[in-house]
Amino acid sequence: MPHRSETDSRALLRRLRDTLASKAEGQARLNRIVALIAESLMTEVCSLYLFRDAETLELCATMGLKPESVHKTRMRLGEGLVGRVARTGVPINTGDAPSEKGFRYMPETGEEIYSSFLGVPIQRVGEKLGVLVVQSKAARQYSEDEVYGLEVVAMVLAEMTELGAFTGAGEGTRALHVNPVMFRGGTGQEGTAEGHVWLHEPRVVITNPVADDPERETERLRAAVNQLRVSVDDLLAAESLDKDQKQVLEAYRMFAQSRGWARRMEEDVARGLSAEAAVEKEQSAARARLEQVPDAYLRDRLHDLDDLSNRLLRILTGQGADTGAQMPPDPVLVARNIGPAELLEYGRSLKGVVLEEGSVGSHAAIVARALAIPLVIHAERIASEALNGDRILVDGDQGIVHLRPEETVAAAFRDKMAMQARAQEQYAGLRHLPAEARCGTTIGLHMNAGLMADLPSLEGSGAEGVGLFRTELQFLVRSKVPRREELAALYSRVMDAAKGRRVAFRTLDIGSDKVLPYMKPQDEPNPAMGWRAIRVGLEKPGVLRMQLQALIRAAQGRPLTVMFPFVAQASEFTAARAQLDQAMDHEARMGRALPSSIEVGVMLETPSLAFAPRAFFEGVDFISIGGNDLKQFFFAADRENERVRRRYDTLSTAFLDFLRLVVRRCGDTNTRLSFCGEDAGRPIEAVAFAALGLRALSMRPASIGPVKSLIRQVDLAGAREVIEGAIARGEDSARPFLMDYLRTQG
Repeated sequence: MPHRSETDSRALLRRLRDTLASKAEGQARLNRIVALIAESLMTEVCSLYLFRDAETLELCATMGLKPESVHKTRMRLGEGLVGRVARTGVPINTGDAPSEKGFRYMPETGEEIYSSFLGVPIQRVGEKLGVLVVQSKAARQYSEDEVYGLEVVAMVLAEMTELGAFTGAGEGTRALHVNPVMFRGGTGQEGTAEGHVWLHEPRVVITNPVADDPERETERLRAAVNQLRVSVDDLLAAESLDKDQKQVLEAYRMFAQSRGWARRMEEDVARGLSAEAAVEKEQSAARARLEQVPDAYLRDRLHDLDDLSNRLLRILTGQGADTGAQMPPDPVLVARNIGPAELLEYGRSLKGVVLEEGSVGSHAAIVARALAIPLVIHAERIASEALNGDRILVDGDQGIVHLRPEETVAAAFRDKMAMQARAQEQYAGLRHLPAEARCGTTIGLHMNAGLMADLPSLEGSGAEGVGLFRTELQFLVRSKVPRREELAALYSRVMDAAKGRRVAFRTLDIGSDKVLPYMKPQDEPNPAMGWRAIRVGLEKPGVLRMQLQALIRAAQGRPLTVMFPFVAQASEFTAARAQLDQAMDHEARMGRALPSSIEVGVMLETPSLAFAPRAFFEGVDFISIGGNDLKQFFFAADRENERVRRRYDTLSTAFLDFLRLVVRRCGDTNTRLSFCGEDAGRPIEAVAFAALGLRALSMRPASIGPVKSLIRQVDLAGAREVIEGAIARGEDSARPFLMDYLRTQG
């Protein structure tokens, strides 16, 4: 027989459901909600605080406090007891509120006569929506039963925000999934796009959080949990799993088999929640607890818990990965994160990509650049806020996303896109012209690539060749090491598509942020400076040799250009070159055609290589400065760390002086030198590099037009004088002086 508290709770939830479903205006509905809760829990005060914005809470309804304080009383996240509950996601229950740490007295509310305080978060799987508070004059702590009951009520309120239950409840409050929202993230790939949201993993939408038949809901929940456990056991039984994968799945099964997890969900159902709402309530509560844990390993278990909860929700609702929704004609992909293979499956059908996680060097960012798709990373909580079909604007240049934008914002955004389109039309007119500066110096402009899909851009962009072909993408998107024949066929198609233009194939650059799915991750404290790129190739020579043989076969008697990544000292180049010589000897013995000519170069990505012996510069055919990595090691600023990666200017006089050293050393030995990376595609930076003596730049195809346009308007000798003057005077950066000079050039 159910406890009285359970029957009272179910009765309250049903009354709340009816109130939320009523046609009353938002404020009237909220007033009725707090009155119902106060009456049911027999407290003198019940108040509802909702987020006005991401950092501000507002009192939106109250029973017991002064009515005139509604929509007037506000507090910052973390301020006072209400702000603490909102920040931590954990209830506060005290019989003496004024003595609690962080208590803030709000004189306009008249709450000074109430000693007892119980506040619970209104949250939904990581989304902070508000705080529900009850207070009384008597100095007492609320019972566990009362705390639990209020948490169940808060869960129902959280679920009802999906349906716009709080819409119209004062100017400050917002209905989830209804109002415009702007997200500030980071730039993963430049460009702008307008389209409609396509969720990579759509959230399960719960339409009825309150159940009328607890016994039937309990049966549904138990059946779904049993089905979930069987599916996890089936995953573990797969013969293809290695030791590490099994360890991960064992931890996964531990969550699924947790009796406490199942018991708490059944107790939620007994209180009146539907099975689905019970799953989300426990998911939200566990998230709030784990997010406060300092241990990184335990916080990572959030992903396991979220995945299990989402699987359970899909079993309960029948909303599988294939929801039957139709992808819009202009899809912008929104996800927490995504792997390179999954992103490649979408291909160029996407207008843009927005991720909650990711990094500038992540697999997804690499693929997005290859596909020329605008990408914004670190757009926190967008996957929770967005719904399939929502209108969305992506500004990859600024790292800004507008979800459900107002028309004035959309109009301004379209104006920006139109200006960019007009500029691209102007650049297209320069396609067949050389990047010749006013002083008569010509700069070779090349493009970066990594997929066959990139190669058509050679013609359209006016690139003279491929200055960097990233070979690791073919390894990243497969579940096992590709075969030599597969690679040879691919590299041959790349050369065919280049139609005689030079293609510089960079050998496998894995490690750091680029971990192969079939390669055991290395537990390194600083992977960017660890076992990666040529270091892996020299210690695993079988893979490097196999790739070099594939490149030789792909050439089929044509010229071949190979460069080795992340070479830090001359001996590494010598060892890598020896591997290439062995591969050439092997192919010759096999009677296969050798390349008609071969160029062998390196990427200069560590400052140490600039100080290599002269014999190194004489022995290498060319050097390509890998600007992205070189900058992070020169300034000791992690390129994956948003707090520091933008702190240092590429046009710092110290960095430019270092580049002068590299140019001088290459000039002494007549070694060809180029600059490859994001900065090469930024017109101002490109002019600076050209002025210093770099005669070849490699960039993404879309940057070639803007760079060529500016170079053709500039006297590089004058630009060099400006830069050298800034260096001589000891200025921090040459940027303002170069900008002034460019303005004088028109």
